[in-house]
Amino acid sequence: MLAIIGAKIHTISMGNIDRGVIIIRDGLIEAVGDHTLEIPVGCGIVDATGGEITPGLIDAHSHIGIFGEVGVPATADGNEMIHPVTPEIRGLDSFNPDDPAIPLSLQGGVTTVYTGPGGVNVVGGTWFAIKTDGQTACDFVTPSRGAMKFALGENTKNHYSLAAQKPKTRMGAAAIMRKALMSAQDYLGKRAHAEAKRLLFERDLGLEELAKVLTREYVAKIHAHRADDIMTAIRISEEFGLDYSIEHCTEGYIIADILAEKGCFCLIGPLQMAPIKQEVWGLKLETPGILSRAGVKVIITMDGASPASSNTKYLALNAGLAVRYGMDEEEALRAITLNPAELMGIADRLGSIEPGKEADIVIYDGHPLSNFTNVKEVFIAGKSVYKVL
Repeated sequence: MLAIIGAKIHTISMGNIDRGVIIIRDGLIEAVGDHTLEIPVGCGIVDATGGEITPGLIDAHSHIGIFGEVGVPATADGNEMIHPVTPEIRGLDSFNPDDPAIPLSLQGGVTTVYTGPGGVNVVGGTWFAIKTDGQTACDFVTPSRGAMKFALGENTKNHYSLAAQKPKTRMGAAAIMRKALMSAQDYLGKRAHAEAKRLLFERDLGLEELAKVLTREYVAKIHAHRADDIMTAIRISEEFGLDYSIEHCTEGYIIADILAEKGCFCLIGPLQMAPIKQEVWGLKLETPGILSRAGVKVIITMDGASPASSNTKYLALNAGLAVRYGMDEEEALRAITLNPAELMGIADRLGSIEPGKEADIVIYDGHPLSNFTNVKEVFIAGKSVYKVL
């Protein structure tokens, strides 16, 4: 057993506790309270007096372990750029557990990451969740809801224009997305008929995976920067009844009221992206605050290791930047903890400090969102995995 004492606890789900106490048993949080909480006899003590505590941070849009920290062709495994529709691709099969970005992210307090293929293909393949401590790929993977990556806008249009194949336009990309989903609908119907009649049925790996998007087993993570691309993503998602999130959502502030009405998660970031393409010229640091105040479910993300470097370790600092530009402090903390956990289907285990959840905990020497603050110690499932001596 372990007790962490003395720090201000940002529980996320139950408010803040000054001079708090967290009791950990068998990797789970057993109790949370103020300094009057009784500490069991024989419990190990971690004295965090003067510091602050959050749950382990969660980045819900990353390519960590897929595009390597050292951006060379040998470590770039994030886009299978042979065809705009590749739902059969599984990001896990590219995951490099020795990516230097992983321990760096851990040192920044990030304990869980959703990672997977990039955004060149209209349908790019499946994502998965990892903890940022392990040895083999299987050690890193943690149970989560599955996700399929989709992309609209410049990435796919520009690549396939150069490759002299469709899509060359935004309408071409939208048509490809619709056609792929229609094929999956037909596949589901044929499979159901064959099962009902006990007939032989020829399976297709890509359509099997796309079918999980239609049945909402997988969330559709749709890369869209411009407001018009975001609206196309919404339009197609509603046509097919998808559970979807808007990834990047750079111009989301233009249609904040619509996004709030739709109730989808909007993943904002990287907040400091350079104007490398037209669709991000409208980037505003105020966007997380604008969307949050409108009632949108905001997630702040770093798009780590895409494609040449990992900024995942700066997730908390970017949430602090969002606060500097108008986002409520508690909402910013939620945007890097409980909101991403809800999107990933792991909020029953992670994203807040409360009894029964996994003891993924970060201790800081100051406010978690300040650029003056250092991470002092990180726990994953109650085990200290990083500590500044």
